[in-house]
Amino acid sequence: MTAPTLITGATGFVGSAVARTLAARGHRLRLMTRRNSDRSNLAGLEAELVEGDLSSPATFAEAVRGCRYVFHVAADYRLWVPDPAPMMTANVEGTRLLMLAAQDAGVERIVYCSSVAALGLIGDGSVSDENTPVHEHGVIGIYKRSKYRAEQEVLRLVRERGLDCVIVNPSTPVGPRDIKPTPTGQMILDCAAARMPAYVETGVNIVHVDDVAEGHALALERGRTGEKYILGGEDYLLRDLFAMTSELAGVKPPRISLPQEVLWPVAVVSEWLSRGFGIEPRVTREMLAMSRKKMFFSSDKARAELGYAPRPAREAVRDAIDWFRANGRL
Repeated sequence: MTAPTLITGATGFVGSAVARTLAARGHRLRLMTRRNSDRSNLAGLEAELVEGDLSSPATFAEAVRGCRYVFHVAADYRLWVPDPAPMMTANVEGTRLLMLAAQDAGVERIVYCSSVAALGLIGDGSVSDENTPVHEHGVIGIYKRSKYRAEQEVLRLVRERGLDCVIVNPSTPVGPRDIKPTPTGQMILDCAAARMPAYVETGVNIVHVDDVAEGHALALERGRTGEKYILGGEDYLLRDLFAMTSELAGVKPPRISLPQEVLWPVAVVSEWLSRGFGIEPRVTREMLAMSRKKMFFSSDKARAELGYAPRPAREAVRDAIDWFRANGRL
């Protein structure tokens, strides 16, 4: 019997896309899932399920046992956390211990899903790539800092322990099966539902989630050990992204671009309410700080070395809107 391929985070947005891409390539799937996770994204997938959690390293040995490959996609992805410690533990220490468990189990190769959040950012509208300088003190936000530290741990294990791991850095995935939804998916949903009267101008790189999944498979097949590959799509100013989203959804686009200083007190109050009442804030000071830089990225390295070929961002947004509508979200 063919040795299984383990995917962590397979119930999530990116992880479920990776699982479907690998299934189409003939991989025998083993999916590590949390006990109470929503498994609707696994519908129609033939796979072995094992219970595991990044915060429970004792579950790793059983999850990786007998596997040929591991795709580590799971992460605690939130832009607002009142207590950063659990996120740091899961994303950094959980990643390190999973890598060690996989290597000890004789796993042939690992693909680690990092993020452009872990990379250097020029931010003035220029395009950043895998070689743009980055230092931790310049990484804004707990989530981004956790992904930076986790990526550094993986690179250290490659250097010091000979870990066979390829790193992929998705930009901003958009598309179907965004069940939570992700912060970007929520933004698309709000705009498509005409629930966004105003916005703060910034820039993002939009990529179809299925292209990100294809990039994971290509990294396994063609990537070089210890190398990083940005899996991105097209750069968009937020106003242009919202104009396209509104056109596809058949609604009027948001017209008001608010300056940072207007929203800063709103963010402070939102965080205070969140701490006091457990309400998820729609805007935080970290979000506003991140928006000061345009997050534009080049996928030229992935195109050249992996054969990565993302579709237009318009298709990603259209597919996201169609999925939200089909699933009663819109």
